[in-house]
Amino acid sequence: MTFDEIGEHSKVNPGEYILYVPDDRIVMCGDFNRECDYIRAYGAGKYIEDKIGSFRKITMSGAETSGLRQKRSRCKACGG
Repeated sequence: MTFDEIGEHSKVNPGEYILYVPDDRIVMCGDFNRECDYIRAYGAGKYIEDKIGSFRKITMSGAETSGLRQKRSRCKACGG
C-alpha cells in the first residue's frame, strides 16, 4: 500500500478512502474540487475541508488487492 500525492491529472472520487496527512488518518472523500483547490472529507465523526496538498491517494498493488479478496468470508448459511 502506498500513499501517493494527488497530482495535476489525478482524480479522487467521492466515496473513495484517502489519507489526511495533518492528522495521519484515513478519511472518506465527500467532494473534490480542483478549481477551488479543496477536498471535503469525513473521518472519525468529523467534517474536514482542506487543500488538496493535505491529502494522499491510497493505491494498492494487484497482489494486495487479491489478498484482501481471499480473506473475505462468504455467507455461512449457504456454505458458498
